Amino acid sequence: MPRYALGVEYDGSDFLGWQVQPQEPTVQSTLERALAFVAAEPVTVFCAGRTDTGVHALGQVVHFDCSAERAERAWILGCNSRLPDSVAVRWAQPVSETFHARYSARRRSYRYRILRRPTRPALEARYVLWAREELNIEAMRLAAQALVGKHDFTSFRTLACQSKSPVREVYQISLIEAGEHLDLHFEANAFLHHMIRNFVGSLLKVARGERPVAWISEVLAARDRSKAGPTAAAHALTFMAARYPAEFALPAEHTL
Repeated sequence: MPRYALGVEYDGSDFLGWQVQPQEPTVQSTLERALAFVAAEPVTVFCAGRTDTGVHALGQVVHFDCSAERAERAWILGCNSRLPDSVAVRWAQPVSETFHARYSARRRSYRYRILRRPTRPALEARYVLWAREELNIEAMRLAAQALVGKHDFTSFRTLACQSKSPVREVYQISLIEAGEHLDLHFEANAFLHHMIRNFVGSLLKVARGERPVAWISEVLAARDRSKAGPTAAAHALTFMAARYPAEFALPAEHTL
């Protein structure tokens, strides 16, 4: 049976997360209905990384199997004609049966965007965390480096996280300033539930002078969620890309 991969972009503001659930709408169910229309049969998709309520995606990757054979252009245009404005298929291509959107991914990257100014945003309100106070960016940057590497991240995952292991490898954390914006970029082999948002909530305590730089290392070593900062808001988080071995020949932004 043919297998296809898609690159999907979405504004998560009005969705109850990625995964299908009794409540609607979810991104997965919305995409599956559009694909089923094009394929003329039921379709189930598997994604690179499930996102929570309110989280966005620029480079989500999914795969699905179906008996229908369609041209790449047909999948893209057909799906987009049936999707709401908040979801779009960016690319489509056939892949080998060994490809799996989740298990074949080797790296995942996210961006958390903070808007630093005294007055609240209007146009960007659904996509940024508003910080009205001064932030010590250099302290934040130094503290973040304690999180890079292979660690037990129990202190930074939600108590409801279902992952069997709390160990993940964070390849890089970078802070990029652009005018009023501060973008925190995270790349790892995978992330635990709420891991990035808990990183941000804790790093903000350092940036606001509430905790010293060394505190992040102490929280990491404690392996205790109660020792870390609060979970930062979901709406400022965007899943940027999943990356795969070159053998799968996905678009450049998804290839290692």
